[in-house]
Amino acid sequence: MLRTNILTMLCAVLLMTTSCKEKENTAPAETTTDFVTITDVVPDAILEIRYYGTYNFVGTRIDGYLQPTALMTRRAADSLRAVSDDVKSQGYRLKIYDAYRPQMAVDHFVRWAADLSDTAMRRYFYPNVDKSRLFELEYIMAKSGHTRGSTIDLTLFDMNTEKELDMGGTFDWFGSESHPDCGGNPETGKYRENDTITEQQFHNRMILRNAMLRHGFKPLDSEWWHFTLRDEPYPDTYFTFPVKQL
Repeated sequence: MLRTNILTMLCAVLLMTTSCKEKENTAPAETTTDFVTITDVVPDAILEIRYYGTYNFVGTRIDGYLQPTALMTRRAADSLRAVSDDVKSQGYRLKIYDAYRPQMAVDHFVRWAADLSDTAMRRYFYPNVDKSRLFELEYIMAKSGHTRGSTIDLTLFDMNTEKELDMGGTFDWFGSESHPDCGGNPETGKYRENDTITEQQFHNRMILRNAMLRHGFKPLDSEWWHFTLRDEPYPDTYFTFPVKQL
Protein backbone atom coordinates (compact mmCIF):
# COMPACT_ATOMS: atom_id res chain seq x y z
CA MET A 1 0.00 0.00 0.00
CA LEU A 2 2.85 2.36 0.90
CA ARG A 3 4.57 1.59 -2.42
CA THR A 4 1.35 2.39 -4.29
CA ASN A 5 0.99 5.73 -2.51
CA ILE A 6 4.60 6.67 -3.32
CA LEU A 7 4.11 5.82 -6.99
CA THR A 8 0.93 7.86 -7.04
CA MET A 9 2.75 10.88 -5.55
CA LEU A 10 5.62 10.56 -8.04
CA CYS A 11 3.18 10.46 -10.94
CA ALA A 12 1.42 13.56 -9.61
CA VAL A 13 4.72 15.46 -9.34
CA LEU A 14 5.66 14.40 -12.87
CA LEU A 15 2.31 15.56 -14.23
CA MET A 16 2.64 18.92 -12.44
CA THR A 17 6.16 19.41 -13.86
CA THR A 18 5.04 18.54 -17.37
CA SER A 19 2.04 20.83 -17.06
CA CYS A 20 4.24 23.73 -15.92
CA LYS A 21 6.60 23.25 -18.84
CA GLU A 22 3.72 23.13 -21.30
CA LYS A 23 2.24 26.26 -19.77
CA GLU A 24 5.61 28.04 -20.07
CA ASN A 25 5.96 27.15 -23.73
CA THR A 26 2.38 28.02 -24.64
CA ALA A 27 1.97 31.39 -22.93
CA PRO A 28 -1.18 33.24 -24.02
CA ALA A 29 -0.32 34.72 -27.40
CA GLU A 30 -2.38 37.87 -26.69
CA THR A 31 -0.57 39.06 -23.55
CA THR A 32 1.71 42.12 -23.57
CA THR A 33 2.81 41.69 -19.95
CA ASP A 34 6.48 41.04 -20.68
CA PHE A 35 6.73 43.55 -23.55
CA VAL A 36 7.93 47.15 -23.54
CA THR A 37 7.99 50.05 -25.96
CA ILE A 38 11.61 50.07 -27.12
CA THR A 39 12.06 53.84 -26.92
CA ASP A 40 11.11 53.71 -23.22
CA VAL A 41 14.20 51.55 -22.66
CA VAL A 42 16.41 52.85 -25.49
CA PRO A 43 15.58 56.56 -25.74
CA ASP A 44 18.42 57.17 -28.22
CA ALA A 45 16.85 54.86 -30.84
CA ILE A 46 15.49 56.34 -34.06
CA LEU A 47 12.32 54.74 -35.43
CA GLU A 48 11.38 54.28 -39.07
CA ILE A 49 8.64 51.67 -38.84
CA ARG A 50 8.34 50.64 -42.47
CA TYR A 51 5.27 48.43 -42.05
CA TYR A 52 3.22 51.27 -40.56
CA GLY A 53 3.71 53.25 -43.76
CA THR A 54 3.59 52.35 -47.43
CA TYR A 55 7.29 52.26 -48.29
CA ASN A 56 7.75 48.53 -47.90
CA PHE A 57 7.74 45.56 -50.27
CA VAL A 58 3.93 45.24 -50.07
CA GLY A 59 3.26 48.93 -50.71
CA THR A 60 0.52 49.37 -48.08
CA ARG A 61 0.27 49.60 -44.31
CA ILE A 62 0.59 46.10 -42.90
CA ASP A 63 -2.14 44.54 -40.77
CA GLY A 64 -1.51 44.86 -37.05
CA TYR A 65 0.56 48.06 -37.14
CA LEU A 66 -1.72 50.52 -35.40
CA GLN A 67 0.96 53.05 -34.44
CA PRO A 68 4.51 53.77 -35.70
CA THR A 69 6.23 52.34 -32.65
CA ALA A 70 8.44 49.35 -31.86
CA LEU A 71 7.91 46.73 -29.17
CA MET A 72 10.11 43.98 -27.71
CA THR A 73 10.27 41.68 -24.74
CA ARG A 74 11.83 43.38 -21.73
CA ARG A 75 14.83 41.01 -21.81
CA ALA A 76 15.59 41.81 -25.44
CA ALA A 77 15.09 45.55 -24.95
CA ASP A 78 17.53 45.59 -22.03
CA SER A 79 20.15 43.92 -24.22
CA LEU A 80 19.40 46.38 -27.01
CA ARG A 81 20.06 49.24 -24.58
CA ALA A 82 23.57 47.84 -24.09
CA VAL A 83 24.02 47.76 -27.88
CA SER A 84 22.83 51.36 -28.11
CA ASP A 85 25.32 52.52 -25.48
CA ASP A 86 28.06 50.63 -27.31
CA VAL A 87 27.46 52.15 -30.76
CA LYS A 88 26.74 55.59 -29.32
CA SER A 89 30.28 55.62 -27.92
CA GLN A 90 31.44 55.05 -31.50
CA GLY A 91 29.42 57.95 -32.89
CA TYR A 92 26.29 56.10 -34.02
CA ARG A 93 22.68 55.57 -33.01
CA LEU A 94 20.41 52.64 -33.68
CA LYS A 95 17.75 53.10 -36.33
CA ILE A 96 14.93 50.57 -36.08
CA TYR A 97 12.77 49.39 -38.96
CA ASP A 98 10.83 46.66 -37.21
CA ALA A 99 10.80 44.66 -33.98
CA TYR A 100 7.85 42.66 -32.64
CA ARG A 101 5.60 41.68 -35.54
CA PRO A 102 2.11 40.25 -34.85
CA GLN A 103 1.02 37.06 -36.58
CA MET A 104 -1.66 38.99 -38.47
CA ALA A 105 1.14 40.95 -40.19
CA VAL A 106 2.89 37.74 -41.23
CA ASP A 107 -0.44 36.48 -42.58
CA HIS A 108 -0.71 39.71 -44.59
CA PHE A 109 2.70 39.02 -46.15
CA VAL A 110 1.61 35.50 -47.07
CA ARG A 111 -1.60 36.74 -48.76
CA TRP A 112 0.37 39.37 -50.67
CA ALA A 113 2.98 36.86 -51.86
CA ALA A 114 0.25 34.53 -53.12
CA ASP A 115 -1.17 37.33 -55.29
CA LEU A 116 1.25 37.21 -58.23
CA SER A 117 -0.48 40.13 -59.95
CA ASP A 118 0.54 42.62 -57.24
CA THR A 119 4.08 43.71 -58.10
CA ALA A 120 3.76 47.43 -57.38
CA MET A 121 6.95 47.58 -55.29
CA ARG A 122 9.01 45.10 -57.25
CA ARG A 123 11.53 47.57 -58.66
CA TYR A 124 12.32 48.84 -55.16
CA PHE A 125 12.70 45.54 -53.30
CA TYR A 126 12.86 42.49 -55.60
CA PRO A 127 13.65 43.47 -59.22
CA ASN A 128 15.79 40.38 -59.78
CA VAL A 129 13.46 37.80 -58.23
CA ASP A 130 10.27 36.45 -59.75
CA LYS A 131 7.48 36.88 -57.24
CA SER A 132 6.36 33.29 -57.78
CA ARG A 133 9.57 32.16 -56.06
CA LEU A 134 9.25 34.16 -52.83
CA PHE A 135 8.01 31.17 -50.82
CA GLU A 136 10.50 28.79 -52.41
CA LEU A 137 13.41 31.10 -51.60
CA GLU A 138 12.01 31.69 -48.08
CA TYR A 139 11.76 35.44 -48.43
CA ILE A 140 8.16 34.99 -47.26
CA MET A 141 7.25 32.39 -44.63
CA ALA A 142 4.16 31.53 -42.61
CA LYS A 143 6.03 32.06 -39.31
CA SER A 144 8.52 34.73 -38.32
CA GLY A 145 10.95 35.03 -35.44
CA HIS A 146 9.74 38.62 -35.06
CA THR A 147 6.43 37.30 -33.75
CA ARG A 148 8.17 35.81 -30.71
CA GLY A 149 9.06 39.32 -29.57
CA SER A 150 12.86 39.25 -29.33
CA THR A 151 13.91 39.88 -32.93
CA ILE A 152 14.74 43.24 -34.45
CA ASP A 153 15.53 44.77 -37.87
CA LEU A 154 17.84 47.76 -37.63
CA THR A 155 20.76 49.75 -38.98
CA LEU A 156 23.12 52.47 -37.78
CA PHE A 157 22.69 56.23 -38.00
CA ASP A 158 25.93 58.22 -38.26
CA MET A 159 25.83 61.17 -35.88
CA ASN A 160 28.55 63.03 -37.80
CA THR A 161 26.95 62.89 -41.26
CA GLU A 162 23.39 62.81 -39.86
CA LYS A 163 22.58 60.02 -42.30
CA GLU A 164 22.18 56.28 -42.20
CA LEU A 165 25.47 54.46 -42.39
CA ASP A 166 26.00 53.12 -45.92
CA MET A 167 25.47 49.35 -45.73
CA GLY A 168 25.55 48.76 -49.47
CA GLY A 169 21.92 47.72 -49.63
CA THR A 170 18.46 48.62 -48.40
CA PHE A 171 16.37 47.01 -45.68
CA ASP A 172 14.10 44.22 -46.98
CA TRP A 173 15.96 43.81 -50.27
CA PHE A 174 15.22 40.33 -51.60
CA GLY A 175 18.54 39.06 -52.89
CA SER A 176 21.98 37.68 -52.05
CA GLU A 177 23.24 41.24 -51.68
CA SER A 178 21.49 41.28 -48.29
CA HIS A 179 23.42 38.28 -46.97
CA PRO A 180 25.96 39.10 -44.25
CA ASP A 181 28.62 37.17 -46.16
CA CYS A 182 28.17 39.31 -49.27
CA GLY A 183 31.56 40.87 -49.78
CA GLY A 184 33.44 39.00 -47.09
CA ASN A 185 33.55 36.63 -44.14
CA PRO A 186 31.41 37.99 -41.29
CA GLU A 187 33.04 35.58 -38.83
CA THR A 188 36.50 37.06 -39.37
CA GLY A 189 35.47 40.49 -40.64
CA LYS A 190 37.74 40.04 -43.65
CA TYR A 191 36.58 41.74 -46.85
CA ARG A 192 36.54 39.89 -50.17
CA GLU A 193 36.90 41.92 -53.35
CA ASN A 194 33.61 41.85 -55.30
CA ASP A 195 31.37 43.93 -57.53
CA THR A 196 28.45 44.17 -55.10
CA ILE A 197 29.52 46.13 -52.04
CA THR A 198 32.63 48.12 -51.20
CA GLU A 199 35.10 47.42 -48.42
CA GLN A 200 33.71 50.37 -46.45
CA GLN A 201 30.13 49.12 -46.80
CA PHE A 202 31.18 45.67 -45.59
CA HIS A 203 33.04 47.26 -42.69
CA ASN A 204 29.91 49.25 -41.77
CA ARG A 205 27.87 46.06 -41.65
CA MET A 206 30.45 44.57 -39.32
CA ILE A 207 30.18 47.51 -36.90
CA LEU A 208 26.49 46.73 -36.44
CA ARG A 209 26.94 42.96 -36.40
CA ASN A 210 29.76 42.96 -33.86
CA ALA A 211 27.92 45.28 -31.49
CA MET A 212 24.82 43.08 -31.62
CA LEU A 213 26.83 39.90 -31.03
CA ARG A 214 28.70 41.46 -28.11
CA HIS A 215 25.43 42.02 -26.28
CA GLY A 216 23.65 38.71 -26.70
CA PHE A 217 22.06 38.77 -30.16
CA LYS A 218 22.55 36.27 -32.96
CA PRO A 219 22.48 37.11 -36.69
CA LEU A 220 20.50 35.67 -39.59
CA ASP A 221 22.48 34.33 -42.54
CA SER A 222 20.27 35.99 -45.16
CA GLU A 223 19.74 39.54 -43.78
CA TRP A 224 22.46 41.86 -42.45
CA TRP A 225 19.86 43.90 -40.52
CA HIS A 226 18.13 41.01 -38.67
CA PHE A 227 19.09 39.86 -35.14
CA THR A 228 17.44 37.71 -32.45
CA LEU A 229 18.25 37.59 -28.75
CA ARG A 230 20.07 34.30 -28.13
CA ASP A 231 18.34 33.76 -24.79
CA GLU A 232 14.88 34.82 -26.01
CA PRO A 233 12.20 34.30 -23.34
CA TYR A 234 9.48 32.96 -25.70
CA PRO A 235 11.19 30.65 -28.23
CA ASP A 236 7.98 28.74 -28.95
CA THR A 237 5.31 31.44 -28.70
CA TYR A 238 3.91 33.48 -31.61
CA PHE A 239 2.06 36.53 -30.33
CA THR A 240 -1.01 38.09 -31.90
CA PHE A 241 -1.55 41.50 -30.27
CA PRO A 242 -1.15 44.57 -32.54
CA VAL A 243 1.74 47.03 -32.53
CA LYS A 244 0.83 50.12 -30.58
CA GLN A 245 2.19 52.19 -27.70
CA LEU A 246 2.11 50.22 -24.46
